[in-house]
Amino acid sequence: MLRTHLTILETSARRAPSAIAFKVPESDVSGSISRWRDITYSQFLSDVELTASHWSRVFLREGIPERSVIGLWMGGYSYSDLVNLYGVSRAGFIPQLFSLRLPNADVILELLMKTGARALIYEDSFESALQSWPLHVFRAGSIELAAGRSSIDLPPLPSVQKEDIAFYFHTSGSTSGSPKLVPCSFQWLESTIRKSDQICAPREQGGLDIAVWAGSMCHIFQNFMLIGHLQHNACIIQPLANPYTSEQLVDMIQYCGLNRLNIFGSFLSNHLRNSRLDPKFLSKLVSLDEIIYTGLPLPREEEAWAYSNGIKLRNVFGSTEVGALLVSIGGCGPDAGLLRPTEGVAYKFAPIASSAAVAGPHVSTARLLELIVLAESPDCPDISLRNPDDGDFHTGDLFQEVAPGRYMSEGRDDDWIKSESSLRCNTKAIEDNARAMCATLISECVVVGNGRPNPILVVEPGVGVDNNDKLRVDIMRKIRQFHSRRYLHERIGSADMILVVPRGSLPRTATKGNIRRKAVEELYQSQIDKIFSVSR
Repeated sequence: MLRTHLTILETSARRAPSAIAFKVPESDVSGSISRWRDITYSQFLSDVELTASHWSRVFLREGIPERSVIGLWMGGYSYSDLVNLYGVSRAGFIPQLFSLRLPNADVILELLMKTGARALIYEDSFESALQSWPLHVFRAGSIELAAGRSSIDLPPLPSVQKEDIAFYFHTSGSTSGSPKLVPCSFQWLESTIRKSDQICAPREQGGLDIAVWAGSMCHIFQNFMLIGHLQHNACIIQPLANPYTSEQLVDMIQYCGLNRLNIFGSFLSNHLRNSRLDPKFLSKLVSLDEIIYTGLPLPREEEAWAYSNGIKLRNVFGSTEVGALLVSIGGCGPDAGLLRPTEGVAYKFAPIASSAAVAGPHVSTARLLELIVLAESPDCPDISLRNPDDGDFHTGDLFQEVAPGRYMSEGRDDDWIKSESSLRCNTKAIEDNARAMCATLISECVVVGNGRPNPILVVEPGVGVDNNDKLRVDIMRKIRQFHSRRYLHERIGSADMILVVPRGSLPRTATKGNIRRKAVEELYQSQIDKIFSVSR
């Protein structure tokens, strides 16, 4: 029998029914946490089954057959969101997940049409946008809504094969105005269970970890980590906010017993900076059994500082399509930050053409290798995402092999950047649109913003254009429609996100004259810092 997130939950609830699965914050009138409410594994399983019973009854009433695709448009940060997701799955349907970062209802509908979805479950805030939809739409149910079992017994899960689809996720960046579908099969899910088991195993034999919600359940990382922690009967803290402040992190350590921190690299950087100024906070980070981070890599100096101060880091290098790909060795030795594949996968590291020219000054003589997930690897993504020539999945992620089987990340070979929350942004699509819409206004442009909340469009004005303020407004007017369809983290949302620089000043390569994105980011760092200090 195939293992799934649901069988993992059932097994863990039978093994330790009274173990605490979640700590959910309850706020007082001032917005401060008054207490943490404990939810046991047996209650979690019961809530999932009750919610599944509710959705099974609703979908049966509307004539929607089992194994239909059901969209869920929600934040993904709360216990009720999780129960709705697992409940839809337990009712025998295929969840297609959308986060609130994709607020365009037209794009949501297009993606639902691609999967043949039959209905959408949504958060209240989007009700006005869904009134004329051709699909069934339902407001997200709460635990109270599902309370009391249906008169119809919850049916057994439908029989599935390993190649059948368990979930639909989406890439966190848009291509051609829309995110790409990421179908996840039951074979992929089985591989995720194995990999997450390795990564989330307690540091102490037989221990029960207390970890923290890492991101939205509408994205891969939190799903991956949750499946791993469920296998070990760990407790997951739902933070008051996401991202949370250093003060809120201290509260979770002190009052909830947090010992395993799961976090995006950009958010971890903020906490590390604060800990340099606060020895007590530093001691709290040092006391943690492990800090697992993903997304943007930590700057090497920052990572070295953390290791030298006794902070136990572990980097999980992953992607939406595959989940976790590589994991750092961890510990406190000189190889602690080096990456290696998890067990039970089939990858290769293939040299890229002209690697010395691409690598940049700090690795100018190094051979760069692209990580490729082979077709026979159980975590190889859906065939629609693979290279049509060889059937493998080419990640586009580049590495150096600094010791046998040990790797160091050297960035990507394409035109994507990662936002502050480690979601991807297609810079080329934004640049191409700006050039097409603003051909008479600009002579050249480049998108930067790696590790920032949003991208910044840097432009050189066209011939005869000398009013920078008017230029920014005119550009924004012409590109607004394109950006209205994009995720919030990949939008140029206002004229303030457009930086005008002197004509011919953007750094270019000597041979082809291509604009050097990283050099632009470094050259205009202070201006970009100023933009975000004002916009926050």
